[in-house]
Amino acid sequence: MNPEQKKQSFLARKNIVFSAKRYGIDALGAMAQGLFASLLMGTILDTLGTQTGIVFFSEVGKFAKSAEVVGAAMAIAIARALGAPPLVLFSMVTVGASANVLGGAGGPLAVLLMSAVATEFGKAVSGETKVDILVTPFVTLTVGVGLSMLLAPSVGAAASSVGAIIRWATVQRPLLMGIVISVVVGMALTLPISSAAICFALGLTGLAGGAAVAGCCAQMVGFAVMSFPENGWGGILSQGLGTSMLQMGNIVKNPRIWIPPTLASAITGPIATCLFRFEMNGPPIASGMGTCGLVGQIGTYTGWVSDIAAGLRGPVTGMDWAALILISFVLPAVLTWLISVPLRRRGWIREGDLKL
Repeated sequence: MNPEQKKQSFLARKNIVFSAKRYGIDALGAMAQGLFASLLMGTILDTLGTQTGIVFFSEVGKFAKSAEVVGAAMAIAIARALGAPPLVLFSMVTVGASANVLGGAGGPLAVLLMSAVATEFGKAVSGETKVDILVTPFVTLTVGVGLSMLLAPSVGAAASSVGAIIRWATVQRPLLMGIVISVVVGMALTLPISSAAICFALGLTGLAGGAAVAGCCAQMVGFAVMSFPENGWGGILSQGLGTSMLQMGNIVKNPRIWIPPTLASAITGPIATCLFRFEMNGPPIASGMGTCGLVGQIGTYTGWVSDIAAGLRGPVTGMDWAALILISFVLPAVLTWLISVPLRRRGWIREGDLKL
């Protein structure tokens, strides 16, 4: 066996696969789950405690959304998605916490990169020595934390800068950026990648966050309503409150079914940014969740609450609620259905094309 064959055999034995799918889909999607279980749920609990006066919920929420806990949750989720053995998985608590804290506002991207590298190094040495209980966590921690100390501040600053540019551009050019963000983030939600993790890594809040919410809702509610003849109320729930990713198999078979919800997002995005000045100032992950578990709407509400507490806005008005309902539910449903009608008549969308 030549050196190249030995290397390939070793990588296969260690389940180390260098691919865009492994890191850009599997790891990124898992990172979003870690964020959901820590930051997002912590924010919801803290808001619930504040609104109800139940201190217990607020205290649990504050622990759950602390930078160290959020970083650890993301890193563990990433390592699990990469097939990390136990000692590597447990070591990721420290790796994730260090990367997220040192990465600052752009910490999530630092966590993704540092956790992926540390996990693969840990997997490489796992089980190779008789003192595995010492070697594996030693390598995982020194690689992960060492890289975090060296690179996380720069990576975090870069991610934060990109997010700041996007937010600034959306304020300056709300029409154009409303279309671009809504369409791109909405399509990312339907694709097998994590729009939630992308929004969080870039810190998409404010008008940019509102456009992202609009795009995600257009995809989820749009597909749910458009496919109602094939999938009934079960499809409404699974896609409208679950994910439009369920349609990916059908999109591969007939890409034209993606036209109505995507065009709807191109309309609702600028309506959100230009007409309603709709902002999502809750946790950035909520910008990429749409109507999944109503996280986009809950995130918008928590943003209202936090802005009021900080003196950044006045009380929530009926117009605020109207904008949230129209952008999240009514417009995506109506627009997607209307756009799909002529496509069905032309035969671009046929009966059964949207069947789950």
